[in-house]
Amino acid sequence: MPQPLSSAHADASVSTQTRDELSVATAVRAALSAGVSVNMRTMRVYLVGGAVRDRLLGVRVRERDWVVVGATPEELVRLGYEPVGREFPVFLHPVTHEEYALARQERKVGPGYRGFTTQFAPGVTLEEDLRRRDLTINAMAEDENGALIDPYGGRADLAARLLRHVSEAFVEDPVRILRVARFAARFAGLGFRVADETLALMRRIVDAGEARTLVPERVWQETERALAEAHPEVFFETLRACGALAVIFPEIDALFGVPQPPRWHPEIDTGLHVMLALKYAAAHGAPVVVRFAVLTHDLGKAQTPKADWPSHHRHEEFGVPLIEELCERLKVPNTHRELAILTARQHTLVHRALELKPATVLTLLEKCDAFRRPERFAELLLACEADARGRTGREDAPYPQARYLGQALAAAAGVLLSESERRGLEGAEIGEEIRRRRLDAVAALKARATPR
Repeated sequence: MPQPLSSAHADASVSTQTRDELSVATAVRAALSAGVSVNMRTMRVYLVGGAVRDRLLGVRVRERDWVVVGATPEELVRLGYEPVGREFPVFLHPVTHEEYALARQERKVGPGYRGFTTQFAPGVTLEEDLRRRDLTINAMAEDENGALIDPYGGRADLAARLLRHVSEAFVEDPVRILRVARFAARFAGLGFRVADETLALMRRIVDAGEARTLVPERVWQETERALAEAHPEVFFETLRACGALAVIFPEIDALFGVPQPPRWHPEIDTGLHVMLALKYAAAHGAPVVVRFAVLTHDLGKAQTPKADWPSHHRHEEFGVPLIEELCERLKVPNTHRELAILTARQHTLVHRALELKPATVLTLLEKCDAFRRPERFAELLLACEADARGRTGREDAPYPQARYLGQALAAAAGVLLSESERRGLEGAEIGEEIRRRRLDAVAALKARATPR
């Protein structure tokens, strides 16, 4: 008896009736009653990739992807599936809107991750489809009965906490460098590491010049996702281990080996400091926009002449053109670019907040546009706190600067002029009076905050 496509892997909380309504078997029966020809003897569906991996790991399944074997695009369209794939047949389920892709094979015909031809046909097997995937832990599947199909040892690599390539075809796609680094960032907390032989293949890709063919949009897409992972610093460390960091992020790679004063930076190395700061930001739930600012806040230190090491005078301004160039090259969103530049310029002054004169504090608030954009100012303070605590032995050091500047903003922003107080003042005089009162408010706060 033929076994049709089904959605038997729906969440346990979904009722049996709902599962039946979502099943492909129901769609097939409807198509048959409508006179649509469907090859029921060969069409099979499998849950594949991340959903299988995450279920075996016991972590939350983020999304489900399906592979269809033994079908044609025309048959899926007749069943009500919506085609969305541009380079190969991918379809959206008519009810669940999950992705169903026809089993396919790929062949390398040119440089870069676009240099492939794709073959899809009812004769392509599940094992052939899984073989084209990047890592063994992503090359597993489940059939409609929940039975595991693992032709390349993914389950054993899960147990060994290894990120290992499926086949030598791994070297054909430079995007896999980014994907492996991102998975390393995601699963570092579970003890995963990149297999030595896979890291060697990643170096081969870089040495062959393939990393230079990556399009900026894809680099940023993978980077943004990596920044959101539990250990984003591992993404950049992995890229550096295979030589890709110098190609994709030369501004960040240049920081490694640049010393800083041990008095302020016990870890000494600037690259290590940035990784520690990024680790702190992620551990404390900072949003991606803040994590990007932390990543780029010290780029200017790579511009310091060696004769001046370990001091880095004016590194704040030296870093701004580098951030602008990086953001332009990778098409980084303006929100990320703006906070990154603001953090690069102001982080040193924020660190000195408690010793600043009230007038300097008020000027800092104005330069940061804190009165109009208090949320972004809060993000700046969070980035600066990650910078201060991203240092060996300083992870739990107090950072009263953030609280003090937050209070200074609240005190200054609370200054108002009543209608009677505005009488006799014109144009710029009103702004000058408000600024004078704001300065008084900040001065009063400092007097209360400074021990006698």
